[in-house]
Amino acid sequence: MWPDQRLLELFEIEHPIVLAPMAGFGTVELAAAVADAGGLGSIGCATMDPQLAVETIARLRRLTSKSISINFFCHAPAKADADRERAWHDRLNGYYRERGIAHEQRQRVDLAPFGDAMCEVVEDTRPEVVSFHFGLPDPTLLARVKAAGCKVISSATTVDEARWLEQRGFDAVIAQGYEAGGHRGTFLDWNRNGAAASQIGTLALVPQIADVVRVPVIAAGGIADARGIAAAFALGAAGVQIGTGFLLCPEAATPALHRDAVRHAHDHETVVTNVFTGRPARALVNRLAREIGFLADAVPDFPLPLGELGPLRAAAEQKGSRDFTPLWSGQAAALSREMPTAMLMQITVKETLERLHRLRCN
Repeated sequence: MWPDQRLLELFEIEHPIVLAPMAGFGTVELAAAVADAGGLGSIGCATMDPQLAVETIARLRRLTSKSISINFFCHAPAKADADRERAWHDRLNGYYRERGIAHEQRQRVDLAPFGDAMCEVVEDTRPEVVSFHFGLPDPTLLARVKAAGCKVISSATTVDEARWLEQRGFDAVIAQGYEAGGHRGTFLDWNRNGAAASQIGTLALVPQIADVVRVPVIAAGGIADARGIAAAFALGAAGVQIGTGFLLCPEAATPALHRDAVRHAHDHETVVTNVFTGRPARALVNRLAREIGFLADAVPDFPLPLGELGPLRAAAEQKGSRDFTPLWSGQAAALSREMPTAMLMQITVKETLERLHRLRCN
């Protein structure tokens, strides 16, 4: 039996394991497999238009009757800054020349935060859980989500953020430690000097958040197996969120280059960098991050750098190079296991319950 039942009751699931939404990599097949195995299956809709989100949720509903979670971003819209964008353009010129690509081929990539259209998707589809990243939407939109009967969760990277979320009526808080792969969920003073460098790890963050909030805490960051899950409970969490640990499952849409990088990852090979999207995110180190600098100055607003990198990344990937690809990964990548999702869930649950039992008996 799990030592904390709150998430099981809140989400109506069997095991307190939440699949990280992983926009782009998390498929409906992966989410359904996690849900059918007793966890909370999640889909990232932040990069979708409303129609695609509706179709994706409908496909997921056809694959599983269990609880699902749908994720959205709440970032501030990108502000055009011609000088910064031109400086970033010029900074990448050498790579374009090296690859023989006309630099003016760059795309304009933008991403709308959660708004009225996506809120209507939530109201129409009524997922059991809605999760947010980069804070919260407008209070009116949040009220509509809650009125639709959805449980609401979001990521906190500091104690202050966790308090802020609880004060706004959240049902559970994801304590995202610095080890976590992908974008940092930081939203209070995230752009101040030293904000990314001062983030704390899961081991220190989870108990501090658990001490100050009454809602269940979901530990995230550097957790990929039974040892990490058992540790999360010891720290005061009611469950865990796992992303990188599922990247090698066949149901995940992890591209071959990315999959190979995760297979051969070592503990020292990830870094938090803003050079891919304009916001700090943990990825496996590659040439771009190493040569430009992990946290570069004057990067265009999120997600504008993705467009500037698009043609460069595509040309490199065609030749089998991941020099310019954002290889999102947490620090526990080396613990990822390559097997079907259902099997991974079954083994992870079994090993965790056995470990928790041994700890109680010792």
